[in-house]
Amino acid sequence: MKLSPDDHILGWLGPLPINATIACTWLVMAILVGGSYLITRRLNDSVRMSRWQNLLEILVSGLNEQIRQTSRQEPGPYLPFVGTLFLFIATSNLLAVVPGFSPPTSSLSCTTALALAVLAAVPLFGIAQRGLFGYLGEYIKPSVFMLPFNIIGELSRTLALAVRLYGNMMSGSVIGIILLGIVPLFFPILLQFLGLITGLVQAYIFAVLAMVFIASAQAARNDRTQNPGD
Repeated sequence: MKLSPDDHILGWLGPLPINATIACTWLVMAILVGGSYLITRRLNDSVRMSRWQNLLEILVSGLNEQIRQTSRQEPGPYLPFVGTLFLFIATSNLLAVVPGFSPPTSSLSCTTALALAVLAAVPLFGIAQRGLFGYLGEYIKPSVFMLPFNIIGELSRTLALAVRLYGNMMSGSVIGIILLGIVPLFFPILLQFLGLITGLVQAYIFAVLAMVFIASAQAARNDRTQNPGD
């Protein structure tokens, strides 16, 4: 039984195997890019707008509000990154109901890549906000002996982010296969519904955690700004 889409080899590109994870990841990216182009090419500010523009405004407004509540900062700089994470994971998980599609989020290699993107984004946003030495200085606080522990903490929470999403999606697939074997006539519909809800929840949690990690890298500066006498 092959549970990971990494095990499904669809073809070869020279010496490189093209598995279901790679193919489905590019399919999701093509859907997001194509859908974004089609929705945003005719935006207007009138009262009468298309259903897709209405959906887009609701989505952007919701993401902005979540980022604002999580970071207590204006969402503008963070929306492209956090919104892309949410849309990619949500679209991948929702397409799991399509026969033949293997969600790339059920592959550890894909979730690790997403977590590494968050790992890279944290210092980039931190340096942009606090400067290079201001950001790196937090790794040696309260003393220089905390440097290895702070680095280990940064890496461990990235690993936890990848394993958490992979574990939730993989466990859902395993439970679904077991239940389908027990009651094949009833559970398919119920599992499809639960899969949609679970996929959206996992996308929301991953995006919120990414924003929490980014916001935590800027917390010290904000505290000093709000309490300059401390």
